[in-house]
Amino acid sequence: MAENLIISTATDKASRYEALIPQIEALTTGEPDLIANLANIAAALKQTMNFFWVGFYLVKNNELVLGPFQGPIACTRIAMGKGVCGASWKEKKVVIVPDVDKFPGHIACSSDSKSEIVLPALKNNEVVLILDVDSDKLNDFDSTDEKHLTQLMGIIERIL
Repeated sequence: MAENLIISTATDKASRYEALIPQIEALTTGEPDLIANLANIAAALKQTMNFFWVGFYLVKNNELVLGPFQGPIACTRIAMGKGVCGASWKEKKVVIVPDVDKFPGHIACSSDSKSEIVLPALKNNEVVLILDVDSDKLNDFDSTDEKHLTQLMGIIERIL
């Protein structure tokens, strides 16, 4: 198991993701504890991609409950269909929001968050957790983020 990340100095995010994803796979391989893996994944994403906030919400008792994260304090519980995270959970799909202030029903856990990408992880066709990534810049997420974070969610789904 790796205990140090080799951080890419590439300026383009695709190259940073391409260096990071195999390291996350190596980091989680053989570690059976989901929370430990999610904590390390959140830290690796924050450190490598310099996101404003990155973390996980786990489905518990029909609501999303805050899990491991990196960044400022966050909303603890989110109902299905509420905000970006709740919408991703309900629709079982990736949601990219270029400007959170224009997203109907956005939950402002931090007023510094400007754009967001949320991805669900499924087990037996049910969402069991979501990855929530926020930026303090408008329109900061695109198809590159979606492609690589979707690969990451595949790794997570294998360890669920």
